[in-house]
Amino acid sequence: MTRSAEDRTLVLVRHAKAEQGGWDRDHERTLTGRGHRDAVAAGRWLCDHGIGCDEVLCSTAARARQTADGIAEAGCCEAEIQYDAAIYNASAAGLLGVLREADPEAQVLMMVGHAPGIPQLASLLADGEGREEAHDLMSQGWPTSGVAVLRYDGHWSDLDWGTAYLQAFAAPRG
Repeated sequence: MTRSAEDRTLVLVRHAKAEQGGWDRDHERTLTGRGHRDAVAAGRWLCDHGIGCDEVLCSTAARARQTADGIAEAGCCEAEIQYDAAIYNASAAGLLGVLREADPEAQVLMMVGHAPGIPQLASLLADGEGREEAHDLMSQGWPTSGVAVLRYDGHWSDLDWGTAYLQAFAAPRG
């Protein structure tokens, strides 16, 4: 299958399982042992599906950074991880703004963030378009380390609601 210059893949990841409590220091919450294993499993799942990333945008929260590191450890990402404070607990609209600023040369873009922003973003971007099985799985809830793979035909700067196609959804476990 030949891909056009504008044929893009967007991978949206909710951070893996983090320690509970300590809401006064939410930004510093780290992954649990299970969270570390699940992050690596998410990376393996992406590798098993032939998905490598050209650009990785990640929240600055410790749990998101550790999730991105686990995915990279599994061999999924060759790109340097870019940390962006604008992703931390952002709304879907805020996340869309970050994505529109992505490297225009990136064919496969990953964003690692938080609920409810990441799940809402995936839902609004796909707006019911895509594989029924993936939408069914996503509608059952977006657990920690959940991964959505969306296809998009266009420039990142033009990404908007209802312009993507939900290819796959999974919540890999380690």
